[in-house]
Amino acid sequence: MSQAVVTQSSAPSLTGLLMPLSDRTLLLPNVAVAELIAYRAPQVSEGMPNWFLGQITWRELRLPLLSFEAASNGQATTVSPGARVAVINALGGRPAVKFIAVLVQGIPRSIKVGAELVRADVELSTLELDAIQFGETVLKIPDLIGLEQKLADAGLI
Repeated sequence: MSQAVVTQSSAPSLTGLLMPLSDRTLLLPNVAVAELIAYRAPQVSEGMPNWFLGQITWRELRLPLLSFEAASNGQATTVSPGARVAVINALGGRPAVKFIAVLVQGIPRSIKVGAELVRADVELSTLELDAIQFGETVLKIPDLIGLEQKLADAGLI
């Protein structure tokens, strides 16, 4: 019997998306993002946390629009001219919550990632699971389940 040998060229890889924010870049698996849409002004309610930007309509659903930056460290986010909305698949197992919308500051870029990733030795903010070094850039791995939990804890879902 012959054994399969894994070479570097056949090492498993995933497609990731680099999501530009105002103060950092997130790395998400491609399958976590349902769709990227043009920014649209959300329906805002009084007395909401600064990280909750309001509700938007997408495919006949009302989604909470969040600022990841504000949710993770309290810094308010402004909407840049190139802003977009990433519709993220909800992972928390709540039957009523299928998607969450996150404000991004530009167009995400697709990359292939594999075992060559190097962990970055940087301080992590709330809602960041890890960080990797990608060339000169530090990419943060977001806690999407934690983000959904933050919405639930605030009574917004």
